[in-house]
Amino acid sequence: MDWGRAKNVLIYAFLVLNLLLCYQLWMDLRDQASANLDFTSLSQATQAVMEEKNIRILCPIPAATPQLPDLTYHYSGEEQNEPPVELKEPIDSKLIYSSFTELSTALEGQIPDISNYRFDAQESEVGKFVLHPLVDKKWSLFRVRLELINSDQKIVAFRWPKIEMVTTRSDTDQKVLPASQALSSLIEKYFPANSVVKEIELGYYGELFNSESQVASPMWRFMLENGNAYYVDAISADIISPKTTE
Repeated sequence: MDWGRAKNVLIYAFLVLNLLLCYQLWMDLRDQASANLDFTSLSQATQAVMEEKNIRILCPIPAATPQLPDLTYHYSGEEQNEPPVELKEPIDSKLIYSSFTELSTALEGQIPDISNYRFDAQESEVGKFVLHPLVDKKWSLFRVRLELINSDQKIVAFRWPKIEMVTTRSDTDQKVLPASQALSSLIEKYFPANSVVKEIELGYYGELFNSESQVASPMWRFMLENGNAYYVDAISADIISPKTTE
């Protein structure tokens, strides 16, 4: 028997087998990712535009369509022009990721109602953590920001929004439009080529002007990898893009 030739045949056979196994694993992972992101909630036409414009979605598409009311609140925005307030004792910045409950406990004596805020990793930047107040302890009020200033791995100061939630009008409850419907409009008409969607969240859109009373409606927020945020009114389907917010 030609053992050298037999050895080569076995090596080639194992190589082909490994290639087949790798291909099968890749196919399984791709199918699993597609199932998790639920692209089937998008129409065939939208999926075709996605492929044509090379648009990728790296997060699940929410399926829930709750009934939500309008929100009435007071907000001055004065803190945006004021210097941040220094903390009496700096706090370990790692707590923003590892234990928000512990962070809230450490700061609750200095920052009113911090436990009723949600950390926004998408809007945060070097030296500044961004949090949004919560409506009914669940929905973020976008654009209204609590800023935690950090330096040398410590939170050293904060800028707190002077906001008062007045009421959520239960008589205005309406079922929000599906995230897939809002996403389809953005993909087909607004997202530029090669866009990458990193996060989709339902909340409220907070206006940033001073007035006695303001009303916010439910809003879908779509965050892109380049940092741009697109908002779609979850009731009227009106779209607020980065260009329209400038």
